[in-house]
Amino acid sequence: MVGPVPPASPIPPPRRPLATGTSPAGRVPARQALAGPEETARSWYENDLGWPTVPGRPLRLLTGVRFDVLDMPAEAGAHALRHLAPGSPVVLRGDRMELLVAPGSAEELPGLLDWLEWAAVPLDLRALGQGDTLEAPPPPAGATAQGAVAGVWLRPPGPGGEVVDSLPAMPAMPAGSGAGREGSAPDLVRLVDTVAAQCHRVRLRRCRVGNPAGRRNQPLAFS
Repeated sequence: MVGPVPPASPIPPPRRPLATGTSPAGRVPARQALAGPEETARSWYENDLGWPTVPGRPLRLLTGVRFDVLDMPAEAGAHALRHLAPGSPVVLRGDRMELLVAPGSAEELPGLLDWLEWAAVPLDLRALGQGDTLEAPPPPAGATAQGAVAGVWLRPPGPGGEVVDSLPAMPAMPAGSGAGREGSAPDLVRLVDTVAAQCHRVRLRRCRVGNPAGRRNQPLAFS
């Protein structure tokens, strides 16, 4: 049962952008220096990371191919960062936080919430998966596209292959099951349980601030 609501967890500042120059992950290659900001950003996503983008403006990333996304209040996401691998990308967008997770995770989310007994609790949590798009933050080197991109990389992505290996995924299943993924990727189940609990606490805190006299009537939930 959720007890006293703890104080909000501070959100760490975005990691320091890397300087422009050569092509290691997180840097914008010098050959792109003469390109426009949006072209530079699109090239970084498509060529350096291998992430598909959507034609048009603003620059958007296609989800459900290389990654899915869990979108939540930044206050709740800050508590979940400890469940992520060091190289697992995270976007901070105003008062929202977006955690990149393994492809297929968006489809698993409703079942996980039900299994973890969070399905009946209103949560400010949504998932982006196959067929959805994510507005692309500028590359960590700082290229912008005159308002066409939003958000900031709190934890910028590394090389494409390394990103995939660091994304939270379903636990590895017995050989031949065809489900899950082996390796050291963070456990998606534990991440979702933490995120759900923190989203619930954020909601309770906001309700108490908005209606102090009604605190006794706030519903509780098992976590």
